[in-house]
Amino acid sequence: MYRTHTCGELRIQNVGEKVTLAGWVQRVRNMGGMTFIDLRDRYGITQLSFNVEQDAPLCERARKLGREFVVQIEGEVIERESKNSQMETGEVELKAQGLKVLNASAVPPFTVDDETDGGEEIRMKYRYIDLRRNPLRKNLELRHKLAIETRKYMDGMKFMEIETPYLIKSTPEGARDFVVPSRMNEGQFYALPQSPQTFKQLLMISGYDRYFQIVRCFRDEDLRADRQPEFTQIDCEMAFVEQEDILRTFEGLVRHLFQSVKGVELPEFERMTYAEAMTKYGSDKPDLRFGMEFIEMNEIVQNKGFKVFDDAELVLGICAKGAGEYTRKQLDSLTDFVKRPQIGAQGVIYCKVNADGTFKSSVDKFFNPDQLAVWAKECKAEPGDLILVLAGNSSKVQKQMNELRLEMGSQLGLRSGTDYKPLWVLDFPLLEWDEETNRYYAMHHPFTAPKPEHAELLSSDPKSVNANAYDLVVNGVELGGGSIRIHDRDMQAKMFEILGFTDQEAEDQFGFLMGAFKYGAPPHGGIAFGFDRLAAMFGGTDSIRDYIAFPKNNAGRDLMIDTPSIISDEQLDELNLKVETDK
Repeated sequence: MYRTHTCGELRIQNVGEKVTLAGWVQRVRNMGGMTFIDLRDRYGITQLSFNVEQDAPLCERARKLGREFVVQIEGEVIERESKNSQMETGEVELKAQGLKVLNASAVPPFTVDDETDGGEEIRMKYRYIDLRRNPLRKNLELRHKLAIETRKYMDGMKFMEIETPYLIKSTPEGARDFVVPSRMNEGQFYALPQSPQTFKQLLMISGYDRYFQIVRCFRDEDLRADRQPEFTQIDCEMAFVEQEDILRTFEGLVRHLFQSVKGVELPEFERMTYAEAMTKYGSDKPDLRFGMEFIEMNEIVQNKGFKVFDDAELVLGICAKGAGEYTRKQLDSLTDFVKRPQIGAQGVIYCKVNADGTFKSSVDKFFNPDQLAVWAKECKAEPGDLILVLAGNSSKVQKQMNELRLEMGSQLGLRSGTDYKPLWVLDFPLLEWDEETNRYYAMHHPFTAPKPEHAELLSSDPKSVNANAYDLVVNGVELGGGSIRIHDRDMQAKMFEILGFTDQEAEDQFGFLMGAFKYGAPPHGGIAFGFDRLAAMFGGTDSIRDYIAFPKNNAGRDLMIDTPSIISDEQLDELNLKVETDK
């Protein structure tokens, strides 16, 4: 062994012991007659001391060490004269008696500190150096802990962890597939799984009534802070269950993770229908840490001569408590916010409720104080509050007001801290109509069962059918989602028909599943949690990138290994592929 102890292990009780440490040089400090080195490994930092008077050659060698050199040190543990309470090893140091350079290092491209001077792109290029930093180490430790505790809980609930294939069949629904050419089957391709959906259903048919997997999934879609082309799910399925059984089982998992990893007792899991969530918050993943529920204002503001309201399909208001002192500059910035292309509103109308009970509005010309008082009553606004109003097309206004609500929540400090509000969103529409393609698409996926009471409507009124589906939302972040599945061959065939599949297309794509339904498919359902997203929430950030050891950038590139990349002509020939690019 190169070491007897780690760099985070030594304590005051180790004083007097002869030990050997190995690790990376964090920093070198020359203090005249003494040289001090901070030696780092995954477990912590230990200070090493070299004394010129006691061993000048050894001290001179130590002074020549550079940052990130890999060294082995022998010595005696002694008590530090100047203790450091910020370090777990801060009561002791290692009085060096031997030094061996295991590997020299070039000057790193950025400092390996908690607060580094490296930009994101260069840190991704040298990810193996970035991973030496404490924040990333803690993130990966957190991820590891979540995985361990997930497996503990699932095993305790009699779930089996079963691996499913990575080389599967491409299917048309959902995001774009990543495809893999097959050398042995000329002109044919595998796809990488967007999820193990059909395989876990087949496992239910096979009699494995409680399955889970911490599994890698792949989707070729545009990236953002909470998306990567490859990501990890906690994928789960249960047989002989109804929706309530699944909700209770996985409330248990989430409670266990928050308790065991963060020491947090979650409050009661609220429940809300999709329709209610959209009406109150304009989002199917509302943040319940604060109020600001939407108020429909059509009746009290239309037909008053203000064209913006009169022509609108929907007029929505929110009450921002305590924001009545907003300045003109702050109000203008809200207008700029809603006008951003990704939000797309024309502007925001405001009404201040002053401390003396009077009103100041951007539409004073059209609405008198008595009418503004009705606004305040409807929005439950009190002196010192701010009413914000948007108008326009119903679906667009709901989404725009959702963004404005979240922005106000952030500005007023209502979305920070360690307050967690879990929510089940239920009764999603089964289908959504696309005007461009003139067809229905599955809101979740084609295997989602309708609510039992809506099954009869599949033939007569598909758009009115609600799905037996559910999402788990915490603080405005969708952590997981799932559904009760169709287990009847005829109903599944009907679903494919509604989605525009011909009989042949359905057979080509999903014949294996339809065939399996003939051999005794039990009622079943499941859920999948975004594991990376869960880790980011536990770590208190929005980005999943720092919780993945080797992530891709926003263009889907791995800057460290420089991929995707071209392959050789020989490889293309083997695969019977020809690549043509626009020059």
